[in-house]
Amino acid sequence: MCGIVGYTGHRKAYDIVINGLKRLEYRGYDSAGVILEGDNDTFELRKTKGKVSDLVEISKELQDFAHVGMGHTRWATHGVPNDINSHPHLSNDGKIAVVHNGIIENYDTIKRMLIDKGFIFVSDTDTEVFVNLIQYIIDSQNIDFPTAVRYALNEVYGAYGITIMHKDYPGMLVVARLGSPLAIGVGENEYFVASDASPFVEFTKEAIYLEDGHMAILSLDKGIDIRAIADNQVVVPEVQELKLSLEQIEKGGYDHFMLKEIFEQPKSILDTMRGRLLVDEGVIKMAGIWDYLEKFIKSERIIIVACGTSWHAGLIGEYLIEEFARIPVEVEYASEFRYRNPIITSKDIVIAISQSGETADTMEAIKLAKSKGAFVFGICNVVDSSIARYTDAGAYTHAGPEIGVASTKAFTAQLTILSLLALKLGKHNGNLSNHDFMNLIAELDAVPKKIEEVLKSTHDYLKEIAKDFVESTNFLYLGRGYNFPAALEGALKLKEISYIHAEGYPAAEMKHGPIALIDENMPIVIIAPKKGHYDKIVSNVQEIKARKGKILAVVNKGDKQVAEMSDYVIEIPEVSECFSPILASVPLQILSYYIAVYRGVNVDQPRNLAKSVTVE
Repeated sequence: MCGIVGYTGHRKAYDIVINGLKRLEYRGYDSAGVILEGDNDTFELRKTKGKVSDLVEISKELQDFAHVGMGHTRWATHGVPNDINSHPHLSNDGKIAVVHNGIIENYDTIKRMLIDKGFIFVSDTDTEVFVNLIQYIIDSQNIDFPTAVRYALNEVYGAYGITIMHKDYPGMLVVARLGSPLAIGVGENEYFVASDASPFVEFTKEAIYLEDGHMAILSLDKGIDIRAIADNQVVVPEVQELKLSLEQIEKGGYDHFMLKEIFEQPKSILDTMRGRLLVDEGVIKMAGIWDYLEKFIKSERIIIVACGTSWHAGLIGEYLIEEFARIPVEVEYASEFRYRNPIITSKDIVIAISQSGETADTMEAIKLAKSKGAFVFGICNVVDSSIARYTDAGAYTHAGPEIGVASTKAFTAQLTILSLLALKLGKHNGNLSNHDFMNLIAELDAVPKKIEEVLKSTHDYLKEIAKDFVESTNFLYLGRGYNFPAALEGALKLKEISYIHAEGYPAAEMKHGPIALIDENMPIVIIAPKKGHYDKIVSNVQEIKARKGKILAVVNKGDKQVAEMSDYVIEIPEVSECFSPILASVPLQILSYYIAVYRGVNVDQPRNLAKSVTVE
């Protein structure tokens, strides 16, 4: 997830762009760049690996240079974070500049064609391919710049929020959107472009939120011209009045980053699958797995190391890998792993999971595993983090920066990666039939839409019932099979942000101790989807009911048996058992969030906790 800022008008473009990038740095933080259009139709480009502050150090002299420009703060997808791969990118002729948020999935095919035509590439990015495609179309078809952009956009597929400048078209910005947000600020004789409205809120209260499949030509001479990318039909823009404070806009209009991140999960899961899950082709493409496929398939054991929420994801990963790939899996607390003299050999694969990629205990576990000759595969969310650099291979979760301390979207993105990994291994080692594989990837592909459905159908209900638990002092979360780790994660969310004691248990273990705690004051959250161990769960619910426990049941839509015995019913769509933790976790996140809000605690920064634990 990258941040884009653009400006054309009468103000100093450098100040607008740099300050805007600082506000968007939550979207990306591995490199930054700025390009400005001078009075003589010249470009001044500065870009660097690192943060926006690093960019400022190498670009201060441009402060009074121009009134037109754009910038980018990067969250790397294609190409490692370095100066060359940083945005903006220039075409071979040096006339066209582009900043891009998203992924162009067919970049390789286009790149090969352009190389055959004599184009030279200096970066590893998909974005440089796109900007040179525009040049090629202009040169070969003798058409104008905006038309060439539209033609090029019709040739690529993937996701993009994009802003483009051309030396021969001074003062003009061309912007387009498909899947990645772009807002246009409309001022007096000036226009702003940004990934969200925060970079321009103090300059104008009028904004146009570009719709998917639309492009806009911004010119001081001709105003705003919005077109449908597919057929060039004119689109009448809807100008909205910005009524939110700057702080609110930075949170996307949500009261807290945590709630924003909960609602981002359909997109974050989709982004994590994008370019990897190709349902129509019946393929899962994961370079980090493909390059070492034989090593995975021949491994005698997989050890998953992680902490906190990532450890819960690892537990679900154990269920997934053992079921579909039939490879033995052990899940270890990274913090305990190296202190018990574990048995590790060169025949083992260690999977390390961390949102930040900086967790100290997980890093130490990785070092121990590598010292014993094990192959280490990393799953993390932060590009170029320590774990990403230190592991032998890996996969990024494209959840985007997660600002709330209590992990939400990173967790479900981790489950998505683990699902892809398990299904891919099972397909290739022959333990998963093609029929089952195709059915499962189709189901996984549908998960983002089902989460959207969960968010729409449960949010208001959970917001209301959360009031009933403000004074609670204990919670019990129960689940079976895949949903036992989901119960653990639900309990952790409540503990982290509301400071209410909560425990997760396998439902069958309730009778081995926790049942002694159950009375009319004890809320019990039980995850009871139809697929899995439903009949056993029914028995557990009856046992709780007999002891007057207050039951909150997460069930499939249309459920009767458990629903009728429950005090609160939270419905989720039906899905294969292996994917049910992804859906079940979402309402539990919302429930925890609103209980915490009503208790008046700092949801995004709960006491004593940090986003990344970098000390042992």
